[in-house]
Amino acid sequence: MTELSRRALLGTAAGGLAATALPSGAAHAATAPWRLDDRVDWAAFLRDQDLLWARLPTVWHEGPFLGDGLLGSMVYKEPGANKIRFTTQHGRVQDHRPQFGSGFGTCRLPVGHLTLDPVGTITGVDWRLSLWDAELTGTITTSAGRISLTVFVHGETLVADASATGTEQVRWTFHPAAADSPREASEAPPAGYVRNPTWSTKSTGGVELVLQPLAGGGQTATAYRRSGGLLLLSVAHSFPSGTAAEGQALARVRDARPYEELRAAHRAWWHAFYPKSFLSIPDERLQGFHWIQLYKVASATRAGGPVMATTGPWLEPTPWPAVWWNLNVQLEYWLIHGSNHLELDSLTTTLSQNRQQLVANVPSAYRGDSAGVGRSSDMFATRSVGTPGSGAEVGDLAWALHNVWLSYRHTMDDALLRDTLFPLLRRAVNYYLHFLRTETDGRLHLPSTLSPEYPVVPPKDCNYDLSLIRWGCQTLLEAADRLGVDDPLKPRWRATLADLTPYPADGNGYMIGASTPYAQSHRHYSHLLMIYPLYLVNWDQTGSRVIIERSLTRWQALTGAHRGYSYTGAASVYASMGRGDTALSYLRRFFDPATSFPCRANTHYTEAGPVIETPLSASQSIHDLLCQSWGGVIRIFPAVPSAWPDVTLHDFRTQGAFLVTAVRRAGTTRFVRVRSLAGEPLRLRHGLTGPLTAVLDDGTPAQVTDLGGGTVQIALPKDREVLVHTGERPPLVVDRVPIATPGTRWGLPGSPPRPGRYEAEQARITQGAVESNHAGFSGTGFVNLDNVPGSALEFTVVETGTRDLTFGYANGTAAVRSMEVSVDDVRVGTLDFPPTGAWTTWRTLSLRATLGSRVRLVSLSAEGGPNLDYLDVGAAAGTGDQAEDPDTITIG
Repeated sequence: MTELSRRALLGTAAGGLAATALPSGAAHAATAPWRLDDRVDWAAFLRDQDLLWARLPTVWHEGPFLGDGLLGSMVYKEPGANKIRFTTQHGRVQDHRPQFGSGFGTCRLPVGHLTLDPVGTITGVDWRLSLWDAELTGTITTSAGRISLTVFVHGETLVADASATGTEQVRWTFHPAAADSPREASEAPPAGYVRNPTWSTKSTGGVELVLQPLAGGGQTATAYRRSGGLLLLSVAHSFPSGTAAEGQALARVRDARPYEELRAAHRAWWHAFYPKSFLSIPDERLQGFHWIQLYKVASATRAGGPVMATTGPWLEPTPWPAVWWNLNVQLEYWLIHGSNHLELDSLTTTLSQNRQQLVANVPSAYRGDSAGVGRSSDMFATRSVGTPGSGAEVGDLAWALHNVWLSYRHTMDDALLRDTLFPLLRRAVNYYLHFLRTETDGRLHLPSTLSPEYPVVPPKDCNYDLSLIRWGCQTLLEAADRLGVDDPLKPRWRATLADLTPYPADGNGYMIGASTPYAQSHRHYSHLLMIYPLYLVNWDQTGSRVIIERSLTRWQALTGAHRGYSYTGAASVYASMGRGDTALSYLRRFFDPATSFPCRANTHYTEAGPVIETPLSASQSIHDLLCQSWGGVIRIFPAVPSAWPDVTLHDFRTQGAFLVTAVRRAGTTRFVRVRSLAGEPLRLRHGLTGPLTAVLDDGTPAQVTDLGGGTVQIALPKDREVLVHTGERPPLVVDRVPIATPGTRWGLPGSPPRPGRYEAEQARITQGAVESNHAGFSGTGFVNLDNVPGSALEFTVVETGTRDLTFGYANGTAAVRSMEVSVDDVRVGTLDFPPTGAWTTWRTLSLRATLGSRVRLVSLSAEGGPNLDYLDVGAAAGTGDQAEDPDTITIG
């Protein structure tokens, strides 16, 4: 990648996006007849989007999260202990044994976690995750006093400043994690796999070090020190060097600047980050969600760093501790374009930096002109790809390159096009061309390939691949023309576009592939790529509308396998059809707690493990409601829901490298301002009614050509602006909009639960599931145990002594449901849960027992137990001591 391309991605610090920081009309400030009145109070606005905690989070997807693009930390209660966990994971820490696959041999590896270990029993928290400052601040109240803390991550270093009152103390413990694959939680390692060596410790100059050697080479090092109330911890990883990480981590902690300087540098980065664009919508909860996603993606990645794994930098037990290329990566990065944050594009820099590995991934016979990547890989894209004809998944590199194309189109950086996109896409398309064959119908056909994760492999002509072949050939021809490249393959690309077989379709719309209808529920929309996000088949093509609608209806009709991004994808497709209310209804399904896989309390998302792409794609769905720029046309407010009368967009980046400001009030677009960063043709579907006024920033009328259908073409040179409106010039104010749909804050806001309450959904479940489909429960759900003897629920408690144990439950049947209660595997009694009359009617049942650490309820009959909501532990004297973890290191 050339320096120009790197600058275009790395942002204003490197010079490439400096134009985004210019004030409106700066090129002609002396004569500008108008100027935007930017009234955004960033600190106050973002404070209203902050996540809040009045209750202690007990799992990772409830708690605060911090990161600087490499080092990440999740904050939640230490399982089974009276402590607060701060995970310390790093995006570069991975294994280096490709012979064992991406799930074990090149997976991301855990590093460890800190715990804050109070003297007293934790009775409450009051936390705020400040988006503007990217800091966690607040208090932890205990039976011994209170701990106040401020925590942030900057420069691959976790910085925590804490103090205590009363008889409370600030005590930190670091818990190194064994460098084992997180996939072991769901699958045994492959044959021949040996575990990585154990970690070792050492001290030097007041800094503690944990050193983790790896069997495949390389080293992970964690360094930390405490000085008074200040804790610094840094993680480094080196490969192939088995020693370099130690020096890197040590230097960051040993040579760190004073706390106030660290904090000022950290805040300066974030305060420069947010104002590159502004978006305000009248839905309070969705508005907060959008800004949290920008915070999240900037915490998870930066251009030049590793491409995001499915967990981001916040590694937890998961079947997917690697990079997934068949949907996850693509969805992770879409929101960076419209939000004007190309400095976060680590996907493009990863592909550019690892192009030789992409070549090595294809069979040796094709390495002269082809490249590819398999379904999952490490951060270096190490994963072989199969061949068409074998039922392999072969199109993932081509789809990832669509993201690179989006970065090119949003910057119009010809160096990025010439040096990265064109040569890599040429190789990705060439791989397909080796296998296309002309059959008796005169059409080119592709042998058997896989539509990602669909269980039936088509015999040929998979729509996933046909879409990517068409898009790839079309893009290569356009790129060659722009770059003035007389590529010898241009005739082949043209012939492929002319002769490629049509997309297989039936009465339900697009099929998976030839002879393979869409016949069972599928979470991916890989068979619909031609509709979204490639827009090869789109709503502007009136002849395509029937098949678009049939395809979308069929996909959404079979719901069993749907996941969160199934709803965000449908929302974006409906937005492309101009159906904002329908799009919003699908988007809201992702936020509905009754959905099988909804957005979680801290806006993260989990299936069998953390999956970062879905919430990020939901932000792109919000973008698609407000501004679209496919097909060479910028569409202003193309699908705004009727519930959103007021919207503000400012410096929203579009294809063609334009910055758009648009304001909607009382359901009417008031004005549109467009700034050109590259001098590309401006075609604008403005959404205004009545005769247009279009004025350039020097006061002269703009040259406007009416293209019909509400679209105009405006002559707009590079670094110039145009203002478009109807009637008298409206106030040119950029500010937040009034809230029309109030919503609760993200996190765990509100009143803390009563002391001693343990929610059933956080307990250990044996044969049962967390549900939320019957109203009236406490917390975020309840547990529906399977109707079998032995289905069980186990609470881990911190109280000791003899207590009243009160269980919240509902029993909507006519029969008593009995459960045996035990404490630490010792039976203490039986509870007979009588009917409550309905599953929405909740009652309590109690018994008295002397506590240990575990309270277990086991169903005694074939009907199973009732729906269990919570356990309340009554008051008693004495709290007991916490057992020490043998694999811990005390700090300070």
